[in-house]
Amino acid sequence: MSDGATTLRELLTALDHTVATLVDAPAGPEVAVRTVALAEPADLPEHLDDEGALPEVYLLVGVDAAATARWLREVVDRDPAQRPRVLMTKSANDSPAVRAAAHAAGVALVHVHRQARWDQVFSLIRRMLARSPGQRAAADEHDLLAPDTDLFGLAQVLARETGGMVSIEDPQSHVLAYSASDASADQLRIQSILGREGPSDYLRILRAWGVFDRVRRGDEVVDVPEHPELDIRRRLVVGIRRGEGAQSRMLGTIWLQQGAGALRPDAAQVLRGASAVAARIIARRLDAPSTEALLVRRLFGAHGDGVDVPSVAAALNLPTTGPAAVIGFAPVGPAAGLAASSGLIRLHASAFRDDSVTESIGERVYVLLPAYHSERGVGSWVRKLVAQLEQTRELVVRAAIAAPVAGLTAVAGARAEVDRVLDSPVADLAGSRVATLADARTAVLLAEIMALIRERPRLHDPRLAALDAYDRTHAADLRVSVHAYLRAHGEVRAAAAALRVHPNTLRYRLRRVEAVLGIDLTDPEDRLLLDIQLAARASIAVAQR
Repeated sequence: MSDGATTLRELLTALDHTVATLVDAPAGPEVAVRTVALAEPADLPEHLDDEGALPEVYLLVGVDAAATARWLREVVDRDPAQRPRVLMTKSANDSPAVRAAAHAAGVALVHVHRQARWDQVFSLIRRMLARSPGQRAAADEHDLLAPDTDLFGLAQVLARETGGMVSIEDPQSHVLAYSASDASADQLRIQSILGREGPSDYLRILRAWGVFDRVRRGDEVVDVPEHPELDIRRRLVVGIRRGEGAQSRMLGTIWLQQGAGALRPDAAQVLRGASAVAARIIARRLDAPSTEALLVRRLFGAHGDGVDVPSVAAALNLPTTGPAAVIGFAPVGPAAGLAASSGLIRLHASAFRDDSVTESIGERVYVLLPAYHSERGVGSWVRKLVAQLEQTRELVVRAAIAAPVAGLTAVAGARAEVDRVLDSPVADLAGSRVATLADARTAVLLAEIMALIRERPRLHDPRLAALDAYDRTHAADLRVSVHAYLRAHGEVRAAAAALRVHPNTLRYRLRRVEAVLGIDLTDPEDRLLLDIQLAARASIAVAQR
């Protein structure tokens, strides 16, 4: 195994047989994996179109057995080094065709429990792949004192030292890590690991007994008796807290389920010590994003132009050269909701590219894709996300894409260009709420020029007032006529047809325009200035409505 990589065996151990079971591993369980992607049916063709290696672990969400088998048969055509190494699907046990296609492609096949939540499985895998070799070694060696022990390692150590099964949860009872389960795992543990709540009757009992209140109040290890009629075994639970007294903060809980045998006599004492270790691990995780967030904001240019790109790249583990893409999302209408949904956009971005970087600045959300395989794939993903936000969250947004971006040094400038598109009133191009810089460049620059003229009266050509006065006093249409002529690029017959007048009538009107304004419509500079001034007047009229 290469340094820094996680093996399939380690991944399955962390996920536990409750969530995932190995169906077939043509290359063996020690195959190394570093990257993960979550893919829906529409994503699969786009991924195959990408050049270069595919993500090494695929989670197929909502992809039926027939589509899975068909995709695997197409994967065989790729170079072996560019194929995925592990495929996780809920249809693995039901389809001989999927098993045969995966084996032929040399891809390990893992069956995921039907009740498992994909978002939680994806999150757990990402945390596993982010573990350092030292963290994995600490877990394997059962060294609770190792400085880089993580929550998975802590859960394994604690289970071994107490004789029970461990789950570590956040304050909202979402499972963060857990130890391996055995046959004595009860329904509360199984459902929690699968990402679902335990039996509602039992949760009511826990509240009635005051278990949650006791855990929140201090560092007491609470002994929760078994409930055979609900298939609930005895547990010990302790809170994970940061700080002391009134300033303390609840970071989560550690639950220790008793298995087939009794817990060790010192289990409560070990559990209390583990809560202190867990508090340090979680606190490091909570503190780390503050430094990381600052680096990310500097990268996007939110704190001025100064950014040490090599340091940022090393800290965030990003490539310093392109091609990269910067995408900005802005709300349409009331701004409420988009900034609060930055976490959702981050999840979607991470599913598309696990090395993506997401940051919320003001009421906009920005995504950096430090590497991508095709601009078409990026555009397709952004359009799908914009549609999904509206359909599932009733959140209407516009998006602008800057790609390709040369590298990290150009990210701040790309974000500024993205903002220019999102700031423009004409950014909704051709009925689409997604625009690339190339698509929007002309419209955005013209809109900025119009705004510049609108805001500076000294740039207004006073001669147009004479044209308007002539139209009013003579009931004429000189302004409309000359505008049609300019739109037709000086083609009199085309302009006359658009106005539904005889060409000679239009020629007469154009001579009157030249006389009133004192310009020569055959002069390119006069025509250009008049075209800009007419557009600016139209822009002013729209702004005044």
